[in-house]
Amino acid sequence: MLSGGISERLRAVRERAKAAAVRAARDPGEVVILGVGKRQPAEPIAEAVRAGLDHVAENFAQEARDKIPQVEAMLRETATASPCWHFVGQLQRNKARYVARLFDCVESVDRIDVARELDHRAAIAERHLDVLIQVNLSGEVQKGGVPPDRVGPLLEECRSCERIRVTGLMTVPPASAEPEASRPVFTALRELRTELSDRPGGEALRELSMGMSADFEVAIEEGATIVRVGTAIFGPRERE
Repeated sequence: MLSGGISERLRAVRERAKAAAVRAARDPGEVVILGVGKRQPAEPIAEAVRAGLDHVAENFAQEARDKIPQVEAMLRETATASPCWHFVGQLQRNKARYVARLFDCVESVDRIDVARELDHRAAIAERHLDVLIQVNLSGEVQKGGVPPDRVGPLLEECRSCERIRVTGLMTVPPASAEPEASRPVFTALRELRTELSDRPGGEALRELSMGMSADFEVAIEEGATIVRVGTAIFGPRERE
């Protein structure tokens, strides 16, 4: 059972993240806490933003289409600045029109057709998007993501897009009750970024989005710049 309210839980997550960064001789300011609002109502998300959460993620385009305007309206009532919105779910081309309009960063690009559709929709919306390439390091067929050996070619293909900027890599490790089980995957993503650094576009890969509520401290120790934390901040989801 989680104790405390959202502000207390957010504070606890920040303290744990800070401790993990210090253990790795890293600046805690390098790590973004990304609160995942998947299947949470608008009210607790707005509460977390008012408590200082400045990056929020959603997994489903249609859920976000309804929820983000609700959250934004609640924040306007208290003159609270909007968060940076991240999309972290698997993305189909037909949902790109919502995502390009609502989100600031898309962390789950794994196909050039999706990247080009986001680019097209961002141009229509007269805005730019940061995107991360999702990498499937576990080989699990049910997970999205491009195989490691396809990341370089996809990165190069994305260079033809004018409205999206590839700024990093994202991965989801296999589910495990042991946080340490995720460490090899996190290490592999960091090493892949290093390998890509001399490829066209590789110099811009500053972000590593990896680690969730169960293993984000291990991810930070291995170089994560974004950790995706849902349950540890918001508690259990409304529905699974």
